Amino acid sequence: MKLKWRSVSMNHKNVLLIKLISAILITFFAFRLFILHSSEFSPIFASVTGKFEARLLPPVVLVPENEDLIPQDIEVEKCNLFAGKWIPDSLGPIYTNNSCGSLIDGHQDCITNGRPDTDFLYWKWKPHDCLLPRFDPLRFLQLMRHKSWALIGDSISRNHVESLLCMLSTVEVPVEVYHDKEYKSKRWHFPLHNLTISNIWSPFLVQAAIFEDSNGVSTALVQLHLDKLDETWTSLMPSLDYAIISTGKWFLKSAIYHENAKPVGCHNCQEKPHLKELGFDYAYNATLRNVMDFLAEEGNCKGTVFFRTSTPDHFQNGEWHSGGTCKQTEPASDDEVEIKNVHKILKDIEIGQFKRAVSEKTGLGNGNLKLLDFTGMLLTRPDGHPGAYRQFRPFDKDKNAKVQNDCLHWCLPGPFDYLNDVILETIVNG
Repeated sequence: MKLKWRSVSMNHKNVLLIKLISAILITFFAFRLFILHSSEFSPIFASVTGKFEARLLPPVVLVPENEDLIPQDIEVEKCNLFAGKWIPDSLGPIYTNNSCGSLIDGHQDCITNGRPDTDFLYWKWKPHDCLLPRFDPLRFLQLMRHKSWALIGDSISRNHVESLLCMLSTVEVPVEVYHDKEYKSKRWHFPLHNLTISNIWSPFLVQAAIFEDSNGVSTALVQLHLDKLDETWTSLMPSLDYAIISTGKWFLKSAIYHENAKPVGCHNCQEKPHLKELGFDYAYNATLRNVMDFLAEEGNCKGTVFFRTSTPDHFQNGEWHSGGTCKQTEPASDDEVEIKNVHKILKDIEIGQFKRAVSEKTGLGNGNLKLLDFTGMLLTRPDGHPGAYRQFRPFDKDKNAKVQNDCLHWCLPGPFDYLNDVILETIVNG
């Protein structure tokens, strides 16, 4: 009986051992089969619409905020960086009014001027269906070692260059090395990286005689030569590695237009009845045709040239000199704002002349002329302007004081900083 008990026990153990081995093998093959099938799908992710999706091959690469963490052999799917929405951002700007106060024009230093709300600082631009890496000032400086930049245009270009300088100053503080007599054109140098960045004042991009004070009050009609580009900026183009060119709202000013050294018409010049009213759109079309032709002509420009579309203002219940205000404190949704007719006219001309030049000029074969279409991106940021806080603490003496609002320029720090995120990504990934 003892031998029989041992035999039964051994048989029982063998059965258990066989079952255990079988279970392990089944589990192994099941897991392998699962891996093979699951590789056909990308990870599930949340889209900007809040819906969860899984996509078929090719898989979507989940890109971290810091693009430097992405392996260089992975190609990130391209997207339209200019189509997207503003989303909450707990990190906020990389600089402050205190850290960069010396570089910010006083009229755009909204926090120092006493703007009480700060929520407008905590939103970031998110393109649809892809991630936009945050602006990395160190990476920018390293990429631009021994390079020269210029931002050319009106006071919005000055607004932009100050934004870029402030972001870069978190790594290296620039040194101002030049300014013109009126301090409208300036140049800065980053010694450690041998990078120069210039702001060139040329609000019309063509030759113009302007008669107005620092507050924009004119004493005479602008004399605008539509067929003569302003050499202040054209003379620099052969030496620049990168340029951002823009114009826009200055063409709404009352002006007399000249072509072939003769007056051909005007805009808003009732006191000159012998001149034909041509409208600002005529002058803008003629100017941008000449500008785009110059930029597209092979040999005129050394490096990459960006043309930036005009930026919208958000005046309500009036304009600059007629009591207009902008009191919003957060971004607007797409259905809450509608582009003003004047902005639509400007943008349509900009896009039209850019496309014409691209299609007609052979000099664009190298792809050196690029479009920065920021109009829609900034349209939904009525909260980003100085408003009443273009002056220093305007309500300290009288809480009901009536002050001029600036709903055209942009607070720094503020939404305008995110243009630099898009520009750097465009440079890096085309």
